[in-house]
Amino acid sequence: MALVTRRALLRAAGLGALALATAGRRAWSATETSTYIFGQPSEFDTLDPHLVFDVGRVASRINLYDSLLRWEDNPPKLHPWLAERYTVSPDGRRYTFFLRKGAKFHDGSEVTAEAVRYSMERQLALGKGAASLFKPVVEPGSTRVVDRYTVEFNLREPRATFLATIDALYIVNPAVLKAHEKDGDWGSTWLSSNEAGSGSYQLEAYNPAVGFTGRRFAEHWLGWSGRHVERIEFRTIREPASRVNALLRGDIHATDGYLPADLIDKLSRSPEVKIIEQESMRIFVIMMHNQRPPLNDVHVRRAISYAFDYDSFINNIMKGRVVRNPGPIPNNMWGAPRDLQGYTYDLEKAKEELAKASVKVDRPLEISPLVGYPVTQDAAVVLQSGLRKLGIELKIKPETWPTLVGKARQQETTPDLWVLWVSTYYADPANWINEMYDSANWGAWKASSWYKNPQVDALLREALRITDQAQRQKLYEKAARLIVEEAASLWIYNTKWYGPFRTNVQGVRFCPIGNGREARWIYLT
Repeated sequence: MALVTRRALLRAAGLGALALATAGRRAWSATETSTYIFGQPSEFDTLDPHLVFDVGRVASRINLYDSLLRWEDNPPKLHPWLAERYTVSPDGRRYTFFLRKGAKFHDGSEVTAEAVRYSMERQLALGKGAASLFKPVVEPGSTRVVDRYTVEFNLREPRATFLATIDALYIVNPAVLKAHEKDGDWGSTWLSSNEAGSGSYQLEAYNPAVGFTGRRFAEHWLGWSGRHVERIEFRTIREPASRVNALLRGDIHATDGYLPADLIDKLSRSPEVKIIEQESMRIFVIMMHNQRPPLNDVHVRRAISYAFDYDSFINNIMKGRVVRNPGPIPNNMWGAPRDLQGYTYDLEKAKEELAKASVKVDRPLEISPLVGYPVTQDAAVVLQSGLRKLGIELKIKPETWPTLVGKARQQETTPDLWVLWVSTYYADPANWINEMYDSANWGAWKASSWYKNPQVDALLREALRITDQAQRQKLYEKAARLIVEEAASLWIYNTKWYGPFRTNVQGVRFCPIGNGREARWIYLT
């Protein structure tokens, strides 16, 4: 396979700068037009596209790999990608995809229906990442190769979101992975630090603590008309202030679009930086462990929900750049009840709820904000202040995103509370409410509130079985009201995306699915 699997990587300027330590080659800088450098808030602890399913590490998946369909632009629209077209059987259970001929993996071999079948089997077998989207409806062994360029998915039952989620199945090269398989691991050990994709860029260098670089794959099926960058670099810089300063100096071209308001203001004053503002569907949530005392008592959870000062947080800390989102579906997505009020900051109501609780808060609670995301730390402090007035101690224990995702897989290791955003992975209410609150998804980080209500489970599963949007909307509205009534989590706001770029960056196509990390449209002037 024509890939450089590992090269020496150096830290530079105290920012985790990526530098290829090969003879005669120096580190790229943002002043050159051949390399696009992105300041990444969190680490890439693995490159295996079937092990992770989050926005924090989406750049490696979306740039190194292709899917059958792909979400692009805002509002998001599904576009043909490796598949030129598809058909759906009248009963909604058989999806047939017709692949474009001539699409190549990075080793030059052709992308075929067998690669798609293998990718689905691998995703199901590993049981991580996007597996939760497919396991309920795709039986292992049920995906069928019709011919070299035609693949057929046979579902257990109709699934309203199957097309919306199929872009999360990244197609890997079976021949490469079988050659690197050890002890039945589907090549996962090897793929964690290498790649086997067909995406617009192919891996050049990787270090889990530093980031990765890729070079343009000249034979990508989409072609390369117009202007593009030859290399991409996603460089881990944890601290937001360091990312902002790097952007102002011209050391990087861009960083994440969800910076604290004061840093966005600082960047907007620079003539060398532009801020691209876009509507988004990304809700800010504090997860509560519904199965662990004292949070297993609904009255305790309601008391905590009343102890957060939503208005002060939104108006003072976020400077009004976000909007209150009182439930588990973004306000601007169908299925969110328009009359849902949610919780307000009300310490008297909080005290009333605590008085009703059968489980007493007899220990300090712990909350984990995300390292590198100061807004999550601010939220933890606001909640800590409110709970202190109720006589409840809240200890703040910051953790990195990969660490918390790993802890959230098991009840025993999930924190009492942790702070995160739930972004758009596909444009359907199920992206939020199903994945977060259907108990069938326990073990996935999105479901780490460990919430369970048989009535809600039934409503959410029925909403996936039918395709009529009006009927689905009624089911989602009813489920959302029940979940809020039981205070499964704290829902705080829905945000906009404020993408900061150097002014010479052109071709940005923001999509809420991917959060602007796709690099193939980017060019530099």
